[in-house]
Amino acid sequence: MTSLMAAQRLGFEPFVTSSPVELRRNWTEEEANLAIRAAYRQVLGNEHLMSRERLTSAESLLRNGSISVKDFVRAIALSELYRNKFFHSNPQNRFIELNYKHLLGRAPYDQAEIAYHTDLYNQEGYESEINSYIDSPEYQEHFGDLIVPFYRGFATERNQKTVGFSRIFQVYRGYATSDRAQTKGKPATLVQELARNSASPVYIGTTAETLAGVSGGSRGHFYRVRVSQGATPGRGTQVRRAQIEYLVPYEQLSSKLQQINRQGGKVTNISLA
Repeated sequence: MTSLMAAQRLGFEPFVTSSPVELRRNWTEEEANLAIRAAYRQVLGNEHLMSRERLTSAESLLRNGSISVKDFVRAIALSELYRNKFFHSNPQNRFIELNYKHLLGRAPYDQAEIAYHTDLYNQEGYESEINSYIDSPEYQEHFGDLIVPFYRGFATERNQKTVGFSRIFQVYRGYATSDRAQTKGKPATLVQELARNSASPVYIGTTAETLAGVSGGSRGHFYRVRVSQGATPGRGTQVRRAQIEYLVPYEQLSSKLQQINRQGGKVTNISLA
């Protein structure tokens, strides 16, 4: 298990301090709604979901007990919604990388896993590719029929390669960010590490995306963001970096951090105002 202090520093505290969402027998409507929200959040990579995009038929089947949580996860991943957000807008390697993250809660371990799923899709198609994760012994062992998949790459587990711990940081970009918004149309994050069979670096507190996930945030609160901002490129020699502070509401925190990162600023501290 990772210590709470280390989790706070590395930016994945929300996944250490919360329990997996499980829909047990005799659930209440509130518990069913919680499982539905958690499944959308996990499988869609924290992508914002419009009300018209919801899979209302699958939700109803889950609520009345006709399908399991596992079946609901499968319905999301096989839907046109998932295809449009991740399959049609990304290279194949990136799509496979995201499938591992969304459906198994980890990053790919090696190039052999990418090659297997590439061949599977080319020979048997989209549905077989998605089902290969959900019907795998790995999925059944960790999530079964009742647990919503979660990011388990941050913990040490049986049969998990140690390289998986560092790899998950390459595909995880903070609790408040979206997979589609951060990397839409871009190459897979782990291409070089997997091809070389090398370990992935873990960056601690050096990017806006990492810092965005430090606390998980709290709606209605303001945060004080301290930034070390250098001189604008092309405007002479940089003598020193100015220290700037922003007061940002929670709802705007993620977009502000992304803006700072694009402008070349370095976030040095985030604290509750």
